[in-house]
Amino acid sequence: MTAAVPDVDPESVAEPDEVPRHVIRRGLRVLWRFVKLNPLPFSIAIVGAIIYAGASVLGTLVLGRVTDKVLTPSFNSTGVSHATTWNWVALIMIVAFMRGIGTITRRYFAGKTTWLGQAWLRRSIADHFLAVPLEFHRSVSTGQLLAHADADVLAATEVVNPLPFSTGLLVLIIFSVIALVAVDPILALVGVVLFPTMALLNRYYTRRVERPAAAVQAHVGDVSGIAHESFDGALAVKSLGLEDHEITRLSVAADALRLERIEVGRLRAFFEPALDALPNLGIIAILAVGSWRISEGVISPGDVVQAMALFTLLAFPMRVVGFLLEEMPRAVVSTERLDRLLAAPHADAPADHATPPATPADVVARDVHFSYPIGDPVLAGIDLTIAPGEIVALVGPTGCGKSTLCELLVGLDAPDQGTIRVHGLVPDRLQREARRDLLALVFQESFVFADTVRENVLVGTDHGDDRLEAALRVAQAERFVSHLPEGLDTMLGERGVTLSGGQRQRLALARAIARRPQFLVLDDATSAVDPRVEARILNALRGELRMTTLVVAHRRSTVELSDRIVRMDQGRIVANGTHAELLATDPEYVAMLSAYDSVAPSADDDEVAVDSVPRVGST
Repeated sequence: MTAAVPDVDPESVAEPDEVPRHVIRRGLRVLWRFVKLNPLPFSIAIVGAIIYAGASVLGTLVLGRVTDKVLTPSFNSTGVSHATTWNWVALIMIVAFMRGIGTITRRYFAGKTTWLGQAWLRRSIADHFLAVPLEFHRSVSTGQLLAHADADVLAATEVVNPLPFSTGLLVLIIFSVIALVAVDPILALVGVVLFPTMALLNRYYTRRVERPAAAVQAHVGDVSGIAHESFDGALAVKSLGLEDHEITRLSVAADALRLERIEVGRLRAFFEPALDALPNLGIIAILAVGSWRISEGVISPGDVVQAMALFTLLAFPMRVVGFLLEEMPRAVVSTERLDRLLAAPHADAPADHATPPATPADVVARDVHFSYPIGDPVLAGIDLTIAPGEIVALVGPTGCGKSTLCELLVGLDAPDQGTIRVHGLVPDRLQREARRDLLALVFQESFVFADTVRENVLVGTDHGDDRLEAALRVAQAERFVSHLPEGLDTMLGERGVTLSGGQRQRLALARAIARRPQFLVLDDATSAVDPRVEARILNALRGELRMTTLVVAHRRSTVELSDRIVRMDQGRIVANGTHAELLATDPEYVAMLSAYDSVAPSADDDEVAVDSVPRVGST
């Protein structure tokens, strides 16, 4: 078991003055994590960035020399020869070609590093979602999980993309400072003043932006969760007239997200223009100081052009560094959210490699206790034995622990105390393949994939059409499937919205039967099926497949078809016997059947006309 993964609470995020002063250091650790995953493409991207940096500085040197060797003499009486002009043109083209090669190499391999990091992170998250206990999924909303797998992954990895360019900028700055010092040490002082100013600006920004960046990521999860609930429960929303309520919920969450994003945008509105302005201020300073130095006869006009070109060259890379620094707080926040998610303990690894015999299972539960993290115990001292091939009906009031017991019997959860054995094996300790072949649980709320009927029944197996048709026949789904527009190849809507409740239940039952489990648990899985159809299903399970079956039942017709009835109340088994025995000895059982009889049985729509079967996309 594990508690819910804590998310960032916008109210608990530190105020700007309280934000840790190590965002850059934490950000560098995030970057190093993804660089270590894919060192080769990142190294190639760095090489491309260095080629670009060297070619760019060389280009400014060539531009300065062209000014002195070609442009200035062309205005004098001496002029410039055609050979000299073409030589300089060729050199400019070579430098441009080198810059292009460096840019292509850097962009491609930087993008590859980022995408490979995203793929690794998403695989890790998906594997983690499958490995954590069922309690994890009960305690964390689907919207939050989607936000982790999408928004947080993007925010954590996008910061890697500008890193090679930013690293190449260090080389570019070093080359530029060397070139400036070579031109004139006085002009180099402008750069010495510019770069510390940028560092101070970055310090201010990173201290201010982490809190709203953390709040943004938290609110993204809130909005995603509300939207997912509204879309997933569209039928309930419409049938209950909750459209305005859901709009209000989403509006409140979206407004909170908007306010935090506006705060981040306000900080960026200061930070980005400041970064753009710094190189331009440097160019103005270079022009002023350079004009004075020319008048002193210390440098040439080409030297000033070269120095100005260097600062122009630095403008865009500084902008990229600014993007890196802007994204770093978001990357830190998202990575820490994902680390908390991935820190949730996995379920115990299945350790039993035994292969169960291919015969109807015997089921034994002894002194089983179970409780959820919040609330009173759900099961208390359950003792249950089911003989091989027996069909047992499990009855009792709502909330007495029937569904929980079903989940424990098939290994979805482990009991807090006591033992459960199916064919002598512990269900929750079985390897996945063995458990799949031994056990099957069909829920009342049947999940249908947005795929064909064939894939919905045979999903995850390599069984052929013979097994498929037999499963449909036993589940009494053969007739309505044959009436679908494309038969077995009919595409079903998401969650089976193009089918009736009874049709969805029978498809889910066919999916379980196709695996021929030795122990089948039906958790009210035929509640939307006509009693006559349900009787045919139970008789087919008894006569054709010979599998041990536990049926959570609410109908007299179902319990009468069962070999034995087990009645639960308040987490305990309070009666056990045949239908006739309980009628004679258990007044509560009689009262419960009378209550069931007073409710009209639900009618399945299997007998409806073929024309009324909805097609995909119909409403």
